[in-house]
Amino acid sequence: MTDSKYFTTTKKGEIFELKAELNSDKKEKKKEAVKKVIASMTVGKDVSALFPDVVNCMQTDNLELKKLVYLYLMNYAKSQPDMAIMAVNTFVKDCEDPNPLIRALAVRTMGCIRVDKITEYLCEPLRKCLKDEDPYVRKTAAVCVAKLHDINAQLVEDQGFLDTLKDLISDSNPMVVANAVAALSEIAESHPSSNLLDLNPQSINKLLTALNECTEWGQIFILDCLANYMPKDDREAQSICERVTPRLSHANSAVVLSAVKVLMKFMEMLSKDLDYYATLLKKLAPPLVTLLSAEPELQYVALRNINLIVQKRPEILKHEMKVFFVKYNDPIYVKLEKLDIMIRLASQANIAQVLAELKEYATEVDVDFVRKAVRAIGRCAIKVEVSRFIWEAACLHWCSHTGSIMLPRYESVIATLCENLDSLDEPEARAAMIWIVGEYAERIDNADELLESFLEGFHDESTQVQLQLLTAIVKLFLKKPTETQELVQQVLSLATQDSDNPDLRDRGYIYWRLLSTDPVAAKEVVLAEKPLISEETDLIEPTLLDELICYIGTLASVYHKPPNAFVEGGRGVVHKSLPPRTASSESTESPETAPAGAPAGDQPDVIPAQGDLLGDLLNLDLGPPVSGPPLAASSVQMGAVDLLGGGLDSLMGDEPEGIGDSNFGAPSASVAAAAAPARLGAPISSGLSDLFDLTSGVGTLSGSYVAPKAVWLPAMKAKGLEISGTFTRQAGSISMDLQLTNKALQVMTDFAIQFNRNSFGLAPAAPLQVHVPLSPNQTVEISLPLNTVGSVLKMEPLNNLQVAVKNNIDVFYFSTLYPLHVLFVEDGKMDRQMFLATWKDIANENEAQFQIRDCPLSTEAASNKLQSSNIFTVAKRNVEGQDMLYQSLKLTNGIWVLAELRIQPGNPSFTDLELSLKCRAPEVSQHVHQAYETILKN
Repeated sequence: MTDSKYFTTTKKGEIFELKAELNSDKKEKKKEAVKKVIASMTVGKDVSALFPDVVNCMQTDNLELKKLVYLYLMNYAKSQPDMAIMAVNTFVKDCEDPNPLIRALAVRTMGCIRVDKITEYLCEPLRKCLKDEDPYVRKTAAVCVAKLHDINAQLVEDQGFLDTLKDLISDSNPMVVANAVAALSEIAESHPSSNLLDLNPQSINKLLTALNECTEWGQIFILDCLANYMPKDDREAQSICERVTPRLSHANSAVVLSAVKVLMKFMEMLSKDLDYYATLLKKLAPPLVTLLSAEPELQYVALRNINLIVQKRPEILKHEMKVFFVKYNDPIYVKLEKLDIMIRLASQANIAQVLAELKEYATEVDVDFVRKAVRAIGRCAIKVEVSRFIWEAACLHWCSHTGSIMLPRYESVIATLCENLDSLDEPEARAAMIWIVGEYAERIDNADELLESFLEGFHDESTQVQLQLLTAIVKLFLKKPTETQELVQQVLSLATQDSDNPDLRDRGYIYWRLLSTDPVAAKEVVLAEKPLISEETDLIEPTLLDELICYIGTLASVYHKPPNAFVEGGRGVVHKSLPPRTASSESTESPETAPAGAPAGDQPDVIPAQGDLLGDLLNLDLGPPVSGPPLAASSVQMGAVDLLGGGLDSLMGDEPEGIGDSNFGAPSASVAAAAAPARLGAPISSGLSDLFDLTSGVGTLSGSYVAPKAVWLPAMKAKGLEISGTFTRQAGSISMDLQLTNKALQVMTDFAIQFNRNSFGLAPAAPLQVHVPLSPNQTVEISLPLNTVGSVLKMEPLNNLQVAVKNNIDVFYFSTLYPLHVLFVEDGKMDRQMFLATWKDIANENEAQFQIRDCPLSTEAASNKLQSSNIFTVAKRNVEGQDMLYQSLKLTNGIWVLAELRIQPGNPSFTDLELSLKCRAPEVSQHVHQAYETILKN
């Protein structure tokens, strides 16, 4: 008899009977009782009253019974934490059992019991299991560390489990390695600032060795880990690709996509001239094609990923067009994806084949799919130049089969379109047809009659059609004024006097005034030359595409959105980007690519234009904010800036007077060539040594400058709540230090805070914690940790921050300006040679000059003050009695700013400092200058 008998009992007093059976002396009867308990638990009955009796059954050698008891424990331990402590001794004992299956079972269950009270008792058994002689126990213990870290992160760090986990990466068993990698990756996601997976060539080699022998899910963990590694050069990248390529033939589609992700990422570092690069392209096509023979759901996931791959590297699948032809029994979601990829792969070589296929789709029963196919022919027409005959034939075919309208490149099909005018019923198609009649009115003899036929039911048409009809008749009037004067007066009257639609009425008035005051200007506006339609309009923005390539095989690649657009919760989302091109592969790239040797990921993020800020604030979600890692820099390239004025050229040319006696030798020719662009021409003399002479030293850090608290929200504007605050940066962490004062007559509770999108993605890293109700006349001080992983939107001014604070009374809004120096990161000291090369590389128009008045500081004092706020002195020299400090800083979004600060030492009559700033994003210069002034004067 099967186990279904345990689910069929309907006896009353069942708990009492089960209790008696659980305490029976007969082992078989006891096991049957536990099975009945598990069955009751499975169907939702509350059997927690039997907790002590079930726990007593743990003392057994029967593996099956022990598994059942552990299953019960995992389910009820959280609701019975005090009782769960009874099981601790058994766990400790089972972790030393001779049977490795029991040891592994014990440690697995320990990780699943999420009760704080007993975690500390489980540390010692877990430590022993991590060093167990049996690999099955070790691999289970590795996953248990990640589970324990989720419950009590501090305990795991204090007990040294993370170091033990790192040691397991060197384990001899591949499954232990895979589980260690999985556990460390899981922990690293929740604590992105910690560098747990500190990968190097030696550890990568161990992972690649384990890759061949572990299970399919182990391979996925290792491949995802490899994808986060940055090879030191193209040779290492090629070596990794060669060892990952065999995974492309794996039966598991997740393994294949993870391997594709690694290869797509590391191909960025390979030169297109390499034979291996062409070989890799050929090897990538077959596994992607094979994925399309799976179930429809898997096909859809594969197609969404292929869509990204084709946009990045269309050459991979350029010969595989037939694979994407639609089958009659494909679900609609698969058909639409295939159609989109067909358009992306269309080229001169295969366009006839594509058009023939699209022609067949016009006979489909699914009207929506037919419309998509019609639109596809238009997209292909824009993308590929072919003979006039082919396009016209295709266009005429579609006109005769569908009621949709496409805008062909060739006007000779207009007559056929006009013949099908009566068959149009969709507003979009009618509007498109009206546009064609108005645009080509001079080629259509009866254009006025066609447009007049639409006027008869003007008020019954949709707004889209009405607007298009108004514009088309005005175009017709400007082209044939004598014949259509009555028609244009009729449509203007309908639009302005008889319509309630403000958009239609406004457009009618604009046309009316244009035509009545200046017909020539009206002709220039209405009949202006149209820009060419580009096939690039439907492509994903390049920086977003690069990020999505790094997420192949995940939900982000299916949604075509970065994870932070749809992931909510406490875990941060790391922004990823493809590795920069190496010097050997730059020859194939555009001239805008970064100079060789530029720091990876130092290019600034694209800051979008400002949108509807009020709407953003009104739609705030005041739940717990998303915390996460610092924003990784994207791969957007920006122009360069010249900060040093002409001073750098003099250093690179003849030796300035008074600097020749240097104790430092000039750099070697190879270093100089690498650091300075070829246009510098002159060799580097010993003057360069003085530029990089930092022997005067830099003082010790004294902490970043913190402005005094200011009132951000007065009590009179917030129903009695007064908010004061300031911003601080300490040990790499940004905080908003708030002071909340209750000046109302009622208690305030339930505080929450939310930021609007801003220029640098500032967002709360934790909820606003006001632990006790805020009584009248009470003040509380709170330090709110911030991160820079929020949504980015360019603000005016750049450092403007709009904030919403909610409590039990209302939601209050205010804005404040944060000092830019809290965004200066600790690794902002640029390498000397890189500083020199970058300085010359930045365009002169990006240089900004400022004066800092009344600042009587010595050179050393100024340098020390600035360094405490992460503005680092790269070089120092003295020219004609002036001390010149060359400095660098980096913002949280990867933007570098270079500076030259001129100081007159020992001269009390000259207290003004001169500051030159160079940056690839010149809009930040003004705010950096303000930061300099604030730091130096306080």
